Amino acid sequence: MSYQVLARKYRPASFQELEGQEHVLQALINALEHERLHHAYLFTGTRGVGKTTIARILARCLNCESGVTSTPCGTCSTCMEISEGRSVDLIEVDAASRTGVDDMRELLENVQYMPSVSRFKIYLIDEVHMLSRSSFNAMLKTLEEPPEHVKFLFATTDPKKLPITVLSRCLQFNLKNLSPEQIVRYLGQVLDSESIAYDESALWQLGHSADGSMRDALSLTDQAISFGAGEVREAPVSTMLGSIDRSVVFELLDYVSTGDGAKLLETVAGLSDFAPDYSSLLDDILSVLHRVAIAHAVPDAVDNAQGDRDLIRAAAREISAEQIQLLYQIGLIGQRDLPLAPMPRVGFEMVLLRMMSFNPGGSSASMKPDQAASEPASAAPSTAPSTAGASPIAELMSVINQPKDGKVEASASELETKPAAVDPEPGMHPANWVKILEDLQLSGVTATLAANCQLEFLDKSRCLLRLAEHHASMWNASHEERIASALTGLYGREISVSIEVGATDVETPAQKKAREQQEDQDRAVAEISGDEHVQQLVSNFNGRIDPDSISPLIQSET
Repeated sequence: MSYQVLARKYRPASFQELEGQEHVLQALINALEHERLHHAYLFTGTRGVGKTTIARILARCLNCESGVTSTPCGTCSTCMEISEGRSVDLIEVDAASRTGVDDMRELLENVQYMPSVSRFKIYLIDEVHMLSRSSFNAMLKTLEEPPEHVKFLFATTDPKKLPITVLSRCLQFNLKNLSPEQIVRYLGQVLDSESIAYDESALWQLGHSADGSMRDALSLTDQAISFGAGEVREAPVSTMLGSIDRSVVFELLDYVSTGDGAKLLETVAGLSDFAPDYSSLLDDILSVLHRVAIAHAVPDAVDNAQGDRDLIRAAAREISAEQIQLLYQIGLIGQRDLPLAPMPRVGFEMVLLRMMSFNPGGSSASMKPDQAASEPASAAPSTAPSTAGASPIAELMSVINQPKDGKVEASASELETKPAAVDPEPGMHPANWVKILEDLQLSGVTATLAANCQLEFLDKSRCLLRLAEHHASMWNASHEERIASALTGLYGREISVSIEVGATDVETPAQKKAREQQEDQDRAVAEISGDEHVQQLVSNFNGRIDPDSISPLIQSET
């Protein structure tokens, strides 16, 4: 006996065997059981989701010799003939090959005659949107008032191309794409029936590659069985699909969050051997970030649709909600700009490096460029410049790197007492909040929140900030902890932070920056408007100056 492909061998013969599409099946079952039958049904959806299969099952339900039923027997001659595609009263038409008006007239000329042996004469027209407008016009009258013994079943992947006059005469059912979970569950049942060994991780890869189509999933499974010598295993399926192990996405995010640039680039270099689609890989990263954000907001809402729920929850424990939002935004912008990169790999690497650079958790995000460039790589000479007025961290580095008899030495007491003994700059006065904020080197949402606060007071152990009311939605306790940690590091002693929401009566750092930027802009516009050459151009060409097109060359220092 010749081999039968899985997509045909396991085509459902009843509504109960179908995977998914419950919203359609329930409506059809109720209509059949209560004998509320319409004369025309339209099934829409993407390829491989069950449109034609449901139409054929409905044909069996209508013509089964046991009577109109939602559970056809499958054994009577009518059911067998429909299953084998040889029923004389089920006229199947491929609209893509019979688009002309003459074809439609020929098809419908025998509508008035009773079915040969069955209860109904059923016209099943696949890809009905391919018919010409003349063909649609030729069938309108028949479609509106067909004989009692005629039923029309239409299937299409593009219902927008159907005339509204046809749509209004049909009951329309929109079939959904199948989820990866539904596909994986069904593939497991099929492979168990075939006694074929498989890895569940391989089925998840097939489920994602099928893109919602069960037929595509079964065809890919056939291919995977051949490629894997009778088994469906993870490594061969990855090679066959040219896909990247999803765990690599989590590795890349881990290196981004920890600031491990060397491992990050090493991993990307390893991926390049597979010639990956970097745009799709970035899509995978964005998808993971989205699910991690859900894990932060509503932990119980995290499903296992990707087979990686445990990894998602682990990532949520390692990366803060604010970091996830920042990384997601950077990834979205990077996806938009990826086609502009000189090479896809270069663009992909730049997106990841940008994520790492602006990531509050990354090592490179915690220092300014000038500090990173000037940080000593070895012991500083004894003639090192004075560190008076420097931050406690800089002074601590100077103590560690100060040579003593040719060796680098520092006692524990020196390391603990040195920062606390310094009276750091800027002073602890509310008026110095802008300068204090600069030295705290905050980043991300925390930096934005702090910039929209005014400093009420700051003493040796406490700090009180007042957040402008219209920024209240930004606040959560984690920001207080981050600001407290930064202040503790700056002043060398434990400082607690409290943030109150209320009206600010002094200019916040964010307001100061906005004001100075506006002043720079006003000066630039004034200079351009007052330039005699510009005035001459405006006069000669009856022009005008667009202030929005002007930007200052030098911004004020904030």
